[in-house]
Amino acid sequence: MILEVENLKKYFEVSLGTVRAVDEVTFGVEEAETFGLVGESGSGKSTTGHVIVGIYRPTSGRITYNGEDISVPLRKRSLRQKKEIQMVFQDPRSSLNPMQTVREIVELPLKIHMRHLSSRDREIRVRTILEEVGLPPEDFMNRFPRELGGGESQLVAIARALASEPSFIVLDEPTSALDVSIQAKIINVLLNLQREHKLSYLFITHDLSLMRNVSNRVAIMYLGKVYEQSTTERFFVNPLHPYTKMLLSSVPVLTEEEERMKPKEVRSSGEIPSPMNPPSGCRFRTRCPFSDARCSEIEPLLTVIEPNHLVACHLYTS
Repeated sequence: MILEVENLKKYFEVSLGTVRAVDEVTFGVEEAETFGLVGESGSGKSTTGHVIVGIYRPTSGRITYNGEDISVPLRKRSLRQKKEIQMVFQDPRSSLNPMQTVREIVELPLKIHMRHLSSRDREIRVRTILEEVGLPPEDFMNRFPRELGGGESQLVAIARALASEPSFIVLDEPTSALDVSIQAKIINVLLNLQREHKLSYLFITHDLSLMRNVSNRVAIMYLGKVYEQSTTERFFVNPLHPYTKMLLSSVPVLTEEEERMKPKEVRSSGEIPSPMNPPSGCRFRTRCPFSDARCSEIEPLLTVIEPNHLVACHLYTS
């Protein structure tokens, strides 16, 4: 595993109480793998990504990267650790400095992490990176973010993340703010970069159709916890948790065959509860048609049901 997350918690203290954004989350990402983290808004998936890159300090738990403990604030991580773990944010416009040109944005990580490079070497490197992400340097080097479209802005953000030559990138909903046609281009760029540079991705999204095409394995989050984890193929062929089935049953399809493959048992109902006051026992029980007394009293543990397939649900435990 290039990255391992063990019993990760991230709580936020607010005026009305404690927000349990991430609560006992455990998973690992293999080298050169795309690991998908899926869930509704408010499930804690983005917060998990922010903790991994060091934007937030974990409340408790452990994060290891290539065997090294990185469960510390970003300022306490080594320069090498900062260099190798990067992030691409959901909204590229808000993550790019509006006062800097594209060249300056992509060049900044080089100045921080590759101080041995001369100004000329940095320019060559910026040009190479822009070409890799599909932005002709002659057209984009001297543009400001306000002169870019949404897809172009995200490609610049990807180029910036790539500049430090990382091995692990957290992709936080990298296509959700873009048109469908632009989404395809971004995904193709990310997959090509992964093959060329042997990158590992944590791909955070709510789009199950997209996840099916990009990820090797998937974890389903609900209200701060992982409730199912499997290979992507197994996830779509044999979903187990009622929440997973609920998500898949709401995915739009194009053919009758795809419609027949969708789970029929569970339909979306209710709203996700507040992470400040999650239900006792299984947190999904307030929306689950199969819940019983045990679900409200005992929290289900993530259990191996079959090889590479884990689920936290009393339906599958004795």
